[in-house]
Amino acid sequence: MTTYYVTCHTPDNADLDRRIQGLGGSFGWLAIDQIINLIKNGAIFFTAPPLAVNRRIIVAQHPRTYRLYLKTDADGVEPNNILALPRCL
Repeated sequence: MTTYYVTCHTPDNADLDRRIQGLGGSFGWLAIDQIINLIKNGAIFFTAPPLAVNRRIIVAQHPRTYRLYLKTDADGVEPNNILALPRCL
């Protein structure tokens, strides 16, 4: 299994799915669907300290639209750990 550390996010571009567009880190930048496929195939993604709390990123499914999206394991901390990361440039 490959482990990736995420240091930035690219926010939603106001399309209908309302998902982030992708994540960046030492691996470069990957689109959300690429990351979802990697996670489904065993890759592990974490938010990277000190920019954010070190939380595992998981795939979730929206209950109404059934679209897959990314979130961190529940930790009771708001705001969302992924959105707390800086924007990718």
